[in-house]
Amino acid sequence: MTIQEPGWELYRSFLAVMREGSLSAAARLLGMTQPSLGRHIRELEDTLGVSLFARSPQGVSPTDLAHALLPHAQAMASASAALRRAATTRDDAIAGVVRIAASEVVGVEVLPPMLAAFRERHPGVVMELSLSNQAENLLRRDADIAIRMGRPTQDALVARQVGRIALGMYAHRRYVKAHGRPGTMAELAGHALIGFDRETAYIRSLRPAGVPYAREHFALRTDNDLAALAALRAGYGIAICQCGIGDRDPSLLRLFADSFELHMDTWVAMHEDLRRNALMRALYDHLATLLMDYANGASPPGKRTLRAPAKR
Repeated sequence: MTIQEPGWELYRSFLAVMREGSLSAAARLLGMTQPSLGRHIRELEDTLGVSLFARSPQGVSPTDLAHALLPHAQAMASASAALRRAATTRDDAIAGVVRIAASEVVGVEVLPPMLAAFRERHPGVVMELSLSNQAENLLRRDADIAIRMGRPTQDALVARQVGRIALGMYAHRRYVKAHGRPGTMAELAGHALIGFDRETAYIRSLRPAGVPYAREHFALRTDNDLAALAALRAGYGIAICQCGIGDRDPSLLRLFADSFELHMDTWVAMHEDLRRNALMRALYDHLATLLMDYANGASPPGKRTLRAPAKR
């Protein structure tokens, strides 16, 4: 008996519905008509012999089985994307497509000038930048190269520690002018602090001892690091920020520079199979070198450390 194997296009439609939450939105995402996408879903269900979505006048709702199949479909999507990238990249040429994973703040504030400098030298490179505070799975090839705040643990990865990025406490000059500058750590309790909403194990490992810096102390809580950085720059309150970012902004003042500093171990990693690829190896070495400079206090290429304006 021949078992029919569902085609990738059916799983792609399934993933789109799971991501977008409706047939119409998924069809728009894929550039399909809604009836065509609906046929894909029914064909996938018929082939697998299961029901993936409950239908109602309000739309479709994923079944428990659909949620169970989701990570496997995501792995297929990652493999398909990796295959396309590999097809565009010759082992001996610094050209093609490369996918880089990084945290939100590093991807927005630190990497762009580094990537721009690389592409100036290698215009045949196309970069995909995946930003998330969740670690991408390099073994599954969700990304080719990743910047990680912590030592990678998988054996099949090539990883290089590029340094320890310093974190300090900062406030906007406008905030300090309006509310004063805290003279001691204890005085922070009387200020508007910007911090996390949900405490993760990583946050607990970084949380400073002896400092009133817990969820109940925060005047703004967010798990989006870019939102916290934007609030700091808007003068909302006091926040912990990468020193490489805070020190180059003349509107920000570093507080307790002599007594408060945290550090994030920073690594560049890629799958060991990519070492023979000229593009991956060149970009890996490029990022490792410039991130090491950044961790040691140098400004990224194209970024000039600005001086604070003179007081009048």
